[in-house]
Amino acid sequence: MLRKNLASSRLLRVGVYGLLTVAAAAVVTVDSAEARRHHRHHARHSPRNDEGSYSPAFASIIVDGNSGATLTATNPDSLRHPASLTKIMTLYLLFERLDSGKMKLDTEMPVSEHASEQSPTKLGLRPGQTIRVEDAIKGVVTRSANDAAVVIAEAIGGDEDEFAKMMTRKARALGMSRTTYVNASGLPADEQITTARDQSILGRAIQDRFPRYYRYFSTTAFNFRGHTITGHNRLLGSVEGVDGIKTGYTRASGFNLVTSMHRGNRFLVGVVLGGRSGGSRDAIMRNLLAENLEKGATKRTVAAIGERGGSDAGDAQGTVQLASAAPEAPAPSRAAKLMSALSEATAALPPSAPKEAKVEPAPMTSGVIQNQPISLVPGSTEPMKPVKVRTVQVKAGTVKLATAAPQPAAPFAQRVEAIEPAPQIARAEAAARPDMPPQPPGHGTGNGILGVLPASSLPPASSQAMAYAAPPAQPVPPPVQIASAIPAPEAPTRTTVTRSGWIIQVGALDSEAEAQKRIEAARSSAQGLLSKADPFTEQVSKGDKTLIRARFAGLDRDQAEAVCKRLKRADISCMTVHN
Repeated sequence: MLRKNLASSRLLRVGVYGLLTVAAAAVVTVDSAEARRHHRHHARHSPRNDEGSYSPAFASIIVDGNSGATLTATNPDSLRHPASLTKIMTLYLLFERLDSGKMKLDTEMPVSEHASEQSPTKLGLRPGQTIRVEDAIKGVVTRSANDAAVVIAEAIGGDEDEFAKMMTRKARALGMSRTTYVNASGLPADEQITTARDQSILGRAIQDRFPRYYRYFSTTAFNFRGHTITGHNRLLGSVEGVDGIKTGYTRASGFNLVTSMHRGNRFLVGVVLGGRSGGSRDAIMRNLLAENLEKGATKRTVAAIGERGGSDAGDAQGTVQLASAAPEAPAPSRAAKLMSALSEATAALPPSAPKEAKVEPAPMTSGVIQNQPISLVPGSTEPMKPVKVRTVQVKAGTVKLATAAPQPAAPFAQRVEAIEPAPQIARAEAAARPDMPPQPPGHGTGNGILGVLPASSLPPASSQAMAYAAPPAQPVPPPVQIASAIPAPEAPTRTTVTRSGWIIQVGALDSEAEAQKRIEAARSSAQGLLSKADPFTEQVSKGDKTLIRARFAGLDRDQAEAVCKRLKRADISCMTVHN
């Protein structure tokens, strides 16, 4: 009995040990399988590093396009890979060719075998085909087509390598000091690097310089050879004021985005590099724009981004200096303009020309000789009254007056005959007019100014001629403009000026002051596009109502359309007129 109990106890222990061993083996097997499955899952969903040891990291920046100030930034100068943001510079160089007239939107560009081999996103172009410039632009903006980007590069640079050098030189000219390009598409390359700050510079420059072509960055879809191509930029149409510009992604770069927003009078450019996903990247950009919108300036005060140094060979435009939108200096007064013109005219007189100018009589008064120098006699708004006077004597004193244009040299007697006849003629006239009393002694001024006799010394009015301020009936020499320290007041006049080209009108207002305010508001909202335009006002009558038009001249058609588009976004009415 005892033996049986011991045997049963041993069998029980062996059974228990066996069960424990089987259980441990099962646990180990399950853990190994789970580890292998987790490893495969991680490898499938985690980004692989295709470019050596480079690991994408986050960077961002928000820049105020009106003031140029950085509103917020995270690692803005750290080196990152641009991915398809590269195509912004590709299109910059293409827009430059379109702007100079070297290419047109309907220009057909050939497709090479190298271009057709690009991957992974493409339009499916085949060697030997051609593609219109406009279709290539839309393909790059929406699908981020790599084959279209290489077609553009080869059409401009001859081959992609040479075009990449042109891109890098242009980046340096724009101030993108830490950006280097080695291809036109943004496909992975160790040497192709940029920063968030550099991309914000490019995002501002491309729309400042090419407002007509920048509008392509707002394309969300287009039809290409029977197929509808849609875009990747999910902020277009979903965030108020966002008008572009470009997305990008590679495993090495992460999810990138450059965005431009115009809302009201505010203008922001944002950059996000190294996003974890497209959705998180877009959410980050939305938050950054919302948090910094109210910090933005409402008036453009920063100069448009210009290019420094020489341009690429073959580019006839050379160095581009874009006009500043900073407030202009006040216009000189009318008196200052007159004095400047007179000074220039006087300086232009030939050395041999006599210094004396035609002598003009002093202003008529109520019978009292004026003792002020001519240059100090102000104009008068009093009505002129006829005064009985008689010319008595004029000495050949030298009076220097500035003229608006050099006068031909002439004998002195001819230059003063309008106010003094020759002595022989004067004596003959005196003899022929016995009714005139002899000249009282000492009654001349001695300074070349006409003397005036008291009215009591003259014969009766019935036999006496009257001198008036009106010009004589006989032909007179051209008037001499006198530079006066105190300009005589004059009634406002509206001079008709012939203006050619295209004009934009930003309003028809009730008064001149309101029209001038509208011109200033339009200039501020145009963000530098009107810096070289000629502002003016124009009076127009409609029935019994008179309106003052506020206008800008000196534009071509493309400039006028671009300005009106910008002003309408700022809620300023605008229309183009071909003069």
